[in-house]
Amino acid sequence: MTHQVLVGLAAVIVFGTLAQWLAWRLRLPSILLLLIFGFLAGPITGFLDPDELLGDLLLPFVSLSVAVILFEGGLSLRLEDLRQIGRGLSNLITLGALVTWVLTALAAVTILDFSFPVAVLLGAILIVTGPTVVFPLLRHVRPRGQVASLVKWEGILNDPIGAVLAVLVFEVMLAGGWGAGSSIALTGFLKTVGGGIFIGTAGALIMVFLIRFYHIPDYLENPFALMMVVVVYTVSDLLQPESGLLSTTLMGIVMANQKMVPVKHIVEFKENLRVLLISSLFIFLAARLDVESLRLLGWGSSIVFLGALILVIRPVSVFLSGFGSGLTWKEKAFVSWMAPRGIVAAAVTSVFALRLEEAGYSEAGTLVPVVFVVIVGTVLVYGLSSAPVARWLGVAGGASQGCLLVGAHGWAQEIGKALQNAGIPVLLVDNNRSYITAAKLAGLPAYFGNILDDSLPEHIPLEGLGKLIAMTSNHEVNSLAALHFIEEFGRQDVFQVIAHEENAQTRERYSLSPHLRGRLLFGQDHRYTTLDRRFSRGGIVKTTKLSEDFDYEAFQTEYGGTAVLLFIIEGSSLKPATVRDTPDPKPGQTVIALVDPVTSKGAVAGGDSVPPRK
Repeated sequence: MTHQVLVGLAAVIVFGTLAQWLAWRLRLPSILLLLIFGFLAGPITGFLDPDELLGDLLLPFVSLSVAVILFEGGLSLRLEDLRQIGRGLSNLITLGALVTWVLTALAAVTILDFSFPVAVLLGAILIVTGPTVVFPLLRHVRPRGQVASLVKWEGILNDPIGAVLAVLVFEVMLAGGWGAGSSIALTGFLKTVGGGIFIGTAGALIMVFLIRFYHIPDYLENPFALMMVVVVYTVSDLLQPESGLLSTTLMGIVMANQKMVPVKHIVEFKENLRVLLISSLFIFLAARLDVESLRLLGWGSSIVFLGALILVIRPVSVFLSGFGSGLTWKEKAFVSWMAPRGIVAAAVTSVFALRLEEAGYSEAGTLVPVVFVVIVGTVLVYGLSSAPVARWLGVAGGASQGCLLVGAHGWAQEIGKALQNAGIPVLLVDNNRSYITAAKLAGLPAYFGNILDDSLPEHIPLEGLGKLIAMTSNHEVNSLAALHFIEEFGRQDVFQVIAHEENAQTRERYSLSPHLRGRLLFGQDHRYTTLDRRFSRGGIVKTTKLSEDFDYEAFQTEYGGTAVLLFIIEGSSLKPATVRDTPDPKPGQTVIALVDPVTSKGAVAGGDSVPPRK
């Protein structure tokens, strides 16, 4: 039995991680691959049975995992976002939630033939959207503007709202109806809101106090934060069932918006943990699917109910909530097409179904399969169509091939103009005001500020930017800038020039380990100092489309073999030349290179040839 449990747990981690990796390689929504792996492991092959594997521990594990995910989601919510989306968000989580609740209950009565109490409970459960599903889809779609913040905030706040409403309805049903259960519902609501706010805020303040006054060492801050999430959730849930979701969400929001201590390292740890938890939860979710119960439910009515949720209820809810929000009709349409249900709905329903059956509600046995159909159906529909719909509506950010250029000196501007003219978005950042002024006069987007400022990502428009290229004369600044943006862009897309001539002394001083810097640009012989000399002698940045008649060898010959390859563009994809991976340009690609100007006699003018590789 021990080996069976060990193999089962290992399989969940392996399947979840492989699904995430394949989704990244195939550029598909990770949720789709997770569901497929879960179906294969569970109902199709019978290899994995979550209920047998974890038994009574399954639902507590799911609950604590969702609490951690909501805490991490709260850490990503900035109150500054509410200046733009506050009206739309408040409408969505109040009026929108109410409309969803009422219309879903009516659909359950008319389409699924549910009794009114069970239909009201199902409507409350299906208010939730949830970050477990929304976050991976947002990462895949990358919507522009306020839409991303609005959907993210709604997904995080709707989980506790829907779960709490479902618990209150459930308690009223067990009490025998609204007349007998109204006082129970009111007491539960006050416990949830009051206790959630108090416990969540207290947990955040305790963590801030411990960090600010150095009562815990750095290496224990992340374990302590995880411990506090578990404690806050448990204490709150003991006070009122499912109120722990609200408490952990508020704890994350408070910690994210206080200014006394940095929480970036906690955010990074929780983001990594979130990926593992979401992967495991969806493997468990798909593996628990009971195909026989779905067959007994009836596919026809289930599909009609799902269609009503997607095509009628969600759009009505969003467009009614959108009045006065400032959203365009295209943005409302996209938000209408982004309401997947996740693991919270499944977990809450599983808890309720058994107790309702014991209380004599005959439809309780069909609650779980209905919710599973909704989860799988919404994930499939939105997962497959959200990116094309976003592009069709013009709200998708598209492939992030743009470059954040650190340094706005003269030749950084020349490189920026070449990239911009080739259709690659750029943004230059420098703390030299004269450089920034000159860049703006040259028609380049530029921002005056310190690239190492922790708050910088909140103040500069990163939409469409997917690479960082650090080109200052300071090696430490380049390396720190690369480290600063690894979380934003990924280690494979942060680059820096080598800042100094290499000799025995500088090699020892500046040869940092790869994990302490970005990928090195342009080759060992093309450092900041050599590039600077080439530009000062009249070097220019040349953009050339290669063909069969004029390939890269001919291009180099034209410039005396001294051209320095900087970038290759193929379609809308940009590939920088690096020390370890110098691209081999092919016909049909566009090269951006540093060349010396050609005189009227056809000879290369200006500088010396590039020094030979040592």
